[in-house]
Amino acid sequence: MSAMLQPGHPLRKPVKPSEVVPSGVKGLDAVIGGGFAKHRVHLIEGAPGSGKTTLGIQFLMDGVSRGERALYITLSESKVEILSVADSHGWSLDGIDIFELVPPELSLDPGQRQTIVYSADLELGETVQAVLREVERVKPQRIVFDSLSEIRLLAQSSLRYRRQVLALKHYFAQHSCTVLLLDDLTSEGDDLNLHSISHGVVRMEQIAVQYGSERRRLRVFKMRGSKFRGGFHDFSIRRGGIEVYPRLVASEHHRDFDDSVPASAGVEEFDQMLGGGFDRGTSTLIMGPAGSGKSSLAFQIIYAALQRGEKAVVFSFDETRRILLKRCKGMGIDLLPYLESGLLRLDQIDPAELSPGELVGRVRAAVEDGDVRLVALDSLSGFLNAMPEEHFMLLQMHELLTYLNQQGVVTLLLLAQHGLIGQMQSPVDLTYLSDAVLLLRFFEAHGAIRHAISVIKKRTGSHERSIREYRISNDGVRIGPALTHFRGILTGVPSFDGPRESLIENANDAQL
Repeated sequence: MSAMLQPGHPLRKPVKPSEVVPSGVKGLDAVIGGGFAKHRVHLIEGAPGSGKTTLGIQFLMDGVSRGERALYITLSESKVEILSVADSHGWSLDGIDIFELVPPELSLDPGQRQTIVYSADLELGETVQAVLREVERVKPQRIVFDSLSEIRLLAQSSLRYRRQVLALKHYFAQHSCTVLLLDDLTSEGDDLNLHSISHGVVRMEQIAVQYGSERRRLRVFKMRGSKFRGGFHDFSIRRGGIEVYPRLVASEHHRDFDDSVPASAGVEEFDQMLGGGFDRGTSTLIMGPAGSGKSSLAFQIIYAALQRGEKAVVFSFDETRRILLKRCKGMGIDLLPYLESGLLRLDQIDPAELSPGELVGRVRAAVEDGDVRLVALDSLSGFLNAMPEEHFMLLQMHELLTYLNQQGVVTLLLLAQHGLIGQMQSPVDLTYLSDAVLLLRFFEAHGAIRHAISVIKKRTGSHERSIREYRISNDGVRIGPALTHFRGILTGVPSFDGPRESLIENANDAQL
């Protein structure tokens, strides 16, 4: 190999250490500090199936789109397999040179087989020389080397393996190549060797869950000279490639907004209870038992925002799009015109198929790209099911709510409590994260089941502390006057001892 590194070999102009090249993967550059360091060697490691090959192809395709020469060196996968991966994403690899190298000891050609017992030196040397000749021929700016496992097997010892990878690193640097070395972690013992040699290290993981599709995440171990974002970041692989969802850090996102005029709920009595309406840049938790009208109240608030011309997005975990539209129409709320105009976006979420990071990424995209002013999560029970542990959900929700508040968004969080009557239990306590809390309850009065609403918390101002009856019918939401003869509303078994005249009329009609 030393013969290939003679003095006087024409080298490209050195680059500044701070120069980077884009990864070609959406969201990844925000994690690794803007891109991969130019003319440096980076290690992409992960078990088979974690997405290394897909990431490598996207990296090379980005280079081709910028007029750069790109070379894919494969020792572990055939050219046909790589083309198949590209075809599954609808990609064309035109402009990318694919060098398929089969070491002599892996070839079934009798003329390529070695007969000497100790032939490792010759086999490794021939493999490396073939790689260098191809680099000399193509003169690429970007290289993907897939994979180091074959070099490790040929080297047969950790010392020789380290020296060979180090020699390759210096060779690529002299030829001004930005390189991704792919490693499938077949030998955990060599991790530190590779980490110390590489300029940057990214590990990709695939995690199997008990139910639903696998979850994928990555972590940056090191990125010299770059301020990268630590911790785990979810990513997905779908047709079109990899998309990374950088972990949200709310303190990095601020936006000026007008909070002088609260957002009206569209019902005068409702606004009175809230002290004028929903303050901009706040979150409201609507909690109550199943069937108490949480979603219906939320869509009343959303409808009022749509009528003001404000954009809204709803992430529904519990109900299908068809049922939501039908139920809203039964309240006299026709959402189809707003969906068609793009003022309303309705996303049906399957928590078994969506990682928490991807959901947060969707919320951020809606707010930043679509100037959304109202976000509703229906319900948090579905969001909780997407989390591995409750503790992580609280941390993630804290960052998400802080971010939305700093963007001036009105956020509605719906939470179903366990049980229909009696003492209610919540699957998770988010009351301390929310700026306002609405409590819904069933109560019995004069031989009928009715519904009560109260505001038990509002962090940003005064609110009405009374309990009111509310009713949802084909005329929409109606909220009655304050009821002063209530007992036991917070225990979950409220009772009303006041006169019938103080209740809303026609309470025996079916409620939506």
